[in-house]
Amino acid sequence: MTWPHRRARYCSACKQTAFALRLLLMGDHLISISPDIMGGAPVFAGTRVPIQTLFEYLEAGDTIDDFLTGFPTVTRQQVVLLETAKGKVLAEVK
Repeated sequence: MTWPHRRARYCSACKQTAFALRLLLMGDHLISISPDIMGGAPVFAGTRVPIQTLFEYLEAGDTIDDFLTGFPTVTRQQVVLLETAKGKVLAEVK
């Protein structure tokens, strides 16, 4: 049986799906996806803060500290783990 995350990892159209699935495999401390929370958007575990919000902050030139000030329910550890995982996953799909 082929796991869905293995198929998605090799599909260039599914890079975001592969990234989200790999993060889910890291455990419950980083992200959460539930249809009952923010319409199923990936959020930082234990919060209602979408992961996408962090990326939007960083792309706009804001710092991690700016983000954490605006969203105190997210921990620095979650942000650092996510940034580390993002870099590793993106390196694999290139």
